[in-house]
Amino acid sequence: MSGNEVYQRLRGHLATLRMTAAAEALPAELDHARAGQLSHTAFLERLLALEVTATEARRQASLARFACLPAPWQMSDFDFDAQPSIDRKLVHELATLRFLDDATNVLLIGPPGVGKTMLAVALGHAAVAAGYRTYYTTAADLVARCHRAALEGRWATTMRFFAGPRLLIVDEVGYLPMPDEGAAALFQVITQRYLKGSIALTTNLGIASWGKIFDDPMVAAAMLDRLLHRSVVLTITGESYRMRAHRARASKLRRGDGTP
Repeated sequence: MSGNEVYQRLRGHLATLRMTAAAEALPAELDHARAGQLSHTAFLERLLALEVTATEARRQASLARFACLPAPWQMSDFDFDAQPSIDRKLVHELATLRFLDDATNVLLIGPPGVGKTMLAVALGHAAVAAGYRTYYTTAADLVARCHRAALEGRWATTMRFFAGPRLLIVDEVGYLPMPDEGAAALFQVITQRYLKGSIALTTNLGIASWGKIFDDPMVAAAMLDRLLHRSVVLTITGESYRMRAHRARASKLRRGDGTP
């Protein structure tokens, strides 16, 4: 068999195995191996390393698409000096993602604009980078999706979907009233994930006020029982980032107009 025939068969094998990165790099890697007088083992290791790198990049891209994270925020973007009420040590511990090992939940509680969503999304990006399946949703979108699933006969499938990610981020619980049907849907999601997968949940209402979110206090109590059984609670106080930025812009405009 000629050298060209061997080469074509090798390209064919790589294509059959869907090792597209290795197939594309094969000519250059063969030239490199000849020039460097690499052993067969060294040549094969380099070729497979390229494929592994490409496979990992595709996997990361797939995880990022699935996660639906609404912003590119990273933990390094958070301004701890602007929110001195936050326990930095606790946040840094959460950033290690060890809470995912035993399906611990993270509850971020505080008024609008103090950075709850930013921290939750930053944890989401850290989880994706570490290779964990992650999914972001607002509470309102979760309820709407479950409602559609119930009408279309896809309730079980939807529950399996929300049970699947290693980290489920549920944002903005309590910002909008949640009727009995919505509360039941959220309760079912929490129950499906209980002791199996972590939930990072943001809310503007303290634990004692959850009765205001749901019409049925028994459902609220049952949800909290499951969420708090194994959880980290991060309470944030302080001023809204958006209001602070608004005042800074207004002050800058006044100075631009010559106003002291």
